[in-house]
Amino acid sequence: MAHRPAASTTPLPPVHVAGPGPGRPWQTVRARLEQNGNAVVTATWGEWLTAALADPALRPLLGHDWQRYRRTRDAAARYRFLTSRMIVKYTAAAALRTDPAELDLAYRIGGRPFIRGYDQIDVSLSHTDDLITVGISRTGRIGVDAEPADRTVSFELLHRHMCTPAESAELARLPPARQTAQLLRLWTLKEAYTKALGQGLRLGFTEFGFAADSSALTAPDGSPAARGAWAFATHLVLGSRYLVSTACQDTGLDTARDTAAATMLDQGLTGAVEEALAAR
Repeated sequence: MAHRPAASTTPLPPVHVAGPGPGRPWQTVRARLEQNGNAVVTATWGEWLTAALADPALRPLLGHDWQRYRRTRDAAARYRFLTSRMIVKYTAAAALRTDPAELDLAYRIGGRPFIRGYDQIDVSLSHTDDLITVGISRTGRIGVDAEPADRTVSFELLHRHMCTPAESAELARLPPARQTAQLLRLWTLKEAYTKALGQGLRLGFTEFGFAADSSALTAPDGSPAARGAWAFATHLVLGSRYLVSTACQDTGLDTARDTAAATMLDQGLTGAVEEALAAR
């Protein structure tokens, strides 16, 4: 695969999609993936639930997740699980220009989702309250995290566990309201970055930081951190009810801008499937 100069594009504001039907939002998702290399989708599970339950193809759409969906006893948890998996599949299908039921959603150790057979595409999932957020990238790893914008977090209780010395010093100079808002912003950025790396909470939040004015990655002393080409952004969504942060990598690889499934599907997997079908 050819290389190009890595030039990460700052993630754009999320695209809100109020249901699984066709329309302009999915076209926007596809355009952003092709032009910027990444896209973020937000939705609420309530907006998708009626269509999901009425879908006659629900079982094949969920695929391997069908049994987990059926075994989940708590209704709210079951419906959130159902709609979040549908939104992941519909987002990937929009980007790949294929049918959602044709995609096989699988999970790595730790629960990180991926689309089997499409190694060129990376996906991330986050949900909080009624909000579901999905990130998708063709230029490298992506991570998303969301929190209610009015969530109260204590600087005194948390800064030693989640802030670098430079971040703690910066936050200590802020008035309480701004301090809380900035601490929540840092929390979501760090969650998004560790999700993108596949590390989760195994990577200590005090080992890396973010600049207050640019969201650039920093070392514990506040100096710029050379960790490859990463771009970060935080946006308010749903009438400023939620904070969504995105971490997106640009590996510099010249990945195909044609994101159609027929183009991007791993040819080895395609051959194996064709051989299996022929042997029936």
